[in-house]
Amino acid sequence: MTELTTPPAPARPFDWFRALGSVGRRAFFGAFGGYGMDSYDFQVLPLALGAIASYFAIGTGESGLLTTVTLVVSAVGGALAGVLADRIGRVRTLQLTIAAYALFTVLCGCAWNFESLLAFRALQGLGFGGEWAAGAILVAEYARPESRGRAVAWVQSAWAVGWGLAVCVYTVVFQLFDERVAWRVLFFTGALPALLILWIRRGVTDTAEVTETRDRTVAERGRFRAIFGRGLLPTTFYASLMATGVQGGYYTLATWLPTYLKKSRHLTVVGTGSYLFFLIGGAFIGYVCGGILADKLGRKRTIQLMAVLSVIFMIAYTQVPQGANTVVLLLGFPLGFSTSAIFSGFGSYLAELYPTQFRGTGQGFTYNFGRGVGAVFPTVVGYLAGTSLGLAGAMVFGALGYVVAVLALFGLPETRGRELA
Repeated sequence: MTELTTPPAPARPFDWFRALGSVGRRAFFGAFGGYGMDSYDFQVLPLALGAIASYFAIGTGESGLLTTVTLVVSAVGGALAGVLADRIGRVRTLQLTIAAYALFTVLCGCAWNFESLLAFRALQGLGFGGEWAAGAILVAEYARPESRGRAVAWVQSAWAVGWGLAVCVYTVVFQLFDERVAWRVLFFTGALPALLILWIRRGVTDTAEVTETRDRTVAERGRFRAIFGRGLLPTTFYASLMATGVQGGYYTLATWLPTYLKKSRHLTVVGTGSYLFFLIGGAFIGYVCGGILADKLGRKRTIQLMAVLSVIFMIAYTQVPQGANTVVLLLGFPLGFSTSAIFSGFGSYLAELYPTQFRGTGQGFTYNFGRGVGAVFPTVVGYLAGTSLGLAGAMVFGALGYVVAVLALFGLPETRGRELA
């Protein structure tokens, strides 16, 4: 007699979330909130950049330098946070980085000249760069291999949520206050993330495996030289190159898009916010769908596909003729989708490339090395915008970063389904 077997239950959309367990879900919300507020505190500068430039009488080159300095210092902050994550734990590092970026964002609103704003914004980069390294690793280590891409992608989607919140607050603040004061008020709202630290302290913990590994490998953990030896040097090189290309392209877009919409497309504050919401809507969907693709197609194929699409839509968006603003509005959705979906596999991919005792150091260094070198892109675009190219033509330079990322991926392995050991 043939024994009947019960077919497995079909997978439900949020099984990845249920599989995290109660402690893992708290870790997810802590990382999600931290990254969302990280995005909020970063985006207040691009949104206020036009007002800041007028207030301090600076040009596009100096304006781009504000973003570049943030990203260069964030590379240092992210690399150090990766080491701290291996030494003192993911959760404690998460708290420290949130406190840092909240404090210095508020101080940016107190700047008395361009040089002081540049200094405060640079210091804000220490926390800004470190938060992602700690939060993404934390969630990756709680997630199951078959759904890790989706779990970490949802953490990445917090960037779109924080960006959207920043646009909402920007629209309200710049309607209520004169722009000479409004940019300061916008920076003061960056104190909001400090409240998240209190919640994280109450119920978010590292995985048991991380705690045990940290205790067993006191002499080895959290050392930069480890990721440049032990067979990890090629991985570190190509992962850093990939991160540089993707972030160079993305931060060109994030830094200059609000100014492009206002100055080149001649939109009002409310109009700029509306166009950005179309882009942000695409970004949120992109983050979520990118995680699904990373689990289905693999990490490498997803990143390569989205890099190609990012080049196509970035060039199309910036080269639309004057008078065709409706086309710009519609192109915002696929542009936001592709440039955000490419990040969805980053957290899981970089975590899977390194062993537990070096995971924070490896992920923190490679991702933030990409930030630091990619930070040159916004400044180059700023100076090119002052030439005959104009801002629209200069922004095409950012698309070259995605080409670099595609080439770098040929030197890295596919890691879909890999156990974090």
